[in-house]
Amino acid sequence: MNLTRFFAVFKARNIEFFRDKSSLGWNLAFPVLLLVGFSFIFSGDGRSAYKVGIVAQVAENENTRLAPDMTNTRFIDFIEYQSLESAKEKLSRHTLDMVIDSQYQQYWVNEQSAKSYLVERIFSEQLNGYSRLETSGKKIRYVDWVLPGILGMNMMFSCLFGVGYVIVRYRKNAVLKRLKATPLSAFEFVSAQLLSRLFIVMFMSVVVYSGCNLLFDFFMLGSYVDLLIVGMLGAFCLISLGLLVASRSKSEELIGGLLNLTSWPMMMLSGVWFSLEGAPPALKVFADFLPLTHLVAGARKVITEGATLSDISYHVNILLIMSIAFLSLGAYFFSWNTER
Repeated sequence: MNLTRFFAVFKARNIEFFRDKSSLGWNLAFPVLLLVGFSFIFSGDGRSAYKVGIVAQVAENENTRLAPDMTNTRFIDFIEYQSLESAKEKLSRHTLDMVIDSQYQQYWVNEQSAKSYLVERIFSEQLNGYSRLETSGKKIRYVDWVLPGILGMNMMFSCLFGVGYVIVRYRKNAVLKRLKATPLSAFEFVSAQLLSRLFIVMFMSVVVYSGCNLLFDFFMLGSYVDLLIVGMLGAFCLISLGLLVASRSKSEELIGGLLNLTSWPMMMLSGVWFSLEGAPPALKVFADFLPLTHLVAGARKVITEGATLSDISYHVNILLIMSIAFLSLGAYFFSWNTER
C-alpha cells in the first residue's frame, strides 16, 4: 500500500465533501432536525397504558358528560368516536380497553382482555349506575397489527432509494445525457423506471409476505386482491415521490440526505410502529400528507377489519391524487444533464 497515493485520495475525497455545501449543510442539520422532531413527538408525561373509546356526545346535557376527574386520569387516553359500532369493533380486537357511551349511561368491556378488566376496576366508582355490557373477539397479535407497517416501510425504502440513487447515478455518469440524444422523452424514461421498480417491489413484497405467512400464520379478514391493489397504489405513489426527489439532483450524497428527509418522517409518523389515535391533532394532520400513512392505514384495515376498497376509498383516492401529482411534477422538473 502506497501511503502517498492513499492520503492523496483521502484528502481529495474530504475536500470534495466539504466543498459540497449542500451535503455538508445537510449532514449538520439532519441530526438536529431529528432530535427536535423526537422531542416534540414524545414529549409529555409518558406513554399511555390504556385506551378508552368515548362515543361522541350528541346531547349538550351536562348530565351526559363524563366527570373531569375521570377524563383527566393520567396514562389513559380517551379517544372520541363518532360510530359506536366502530369503537366496539376495536374493543373486540383488543385495540381499545373500554368503550363508554355516557349519553345512554352504558359501557362495554372485552371479557377476554386483561387490560379491559383493569380499566373497569380503575373506573368502578365513576361508572356506578352505568349499564355494563360485554363483547369478545380474537385478539390481534402485535405481529399481525405491525405487519402492514413493516411491509410498507420496506416498500418505502425500496421505492425511494431504489429509484433515487439510480437516477442520480445515471445523471452523474452522463448516461442520461446520452439518452437525451435519442427520441426518448423524459416522461417515457420516468414511466419506464416507475413500472420497472413497481414490478420489483411488488414481487419482493409478495414473496416476503408469503414466506412469513408460513411461519406466523397472519391474521387476515379481508381480500388478498384488495390488499394487493392497495399495495400497488402505495408503491406507485412512493416510486413517483422518489422520482420527484431525484428529478434534478446531481450529488449522490445530497440525494441520500433528501431521501432520508423524505423517509424518516414517514417511518416515524405513518403508523408503522404505533397507532396515532390519541395523538395531537396537528401531528395527525401532518401525517395525512405522508403517502405511507395511507398505504399502511388502508392495508391494516383490509387485514384486521376486513375492509373493502369502497370502505377505504379515502386512502385509495389520496394515493391516486398524490401519485398523479408526484409523477407529473417529476416529469416536468426532470433534468437529463448534470448541470443545474
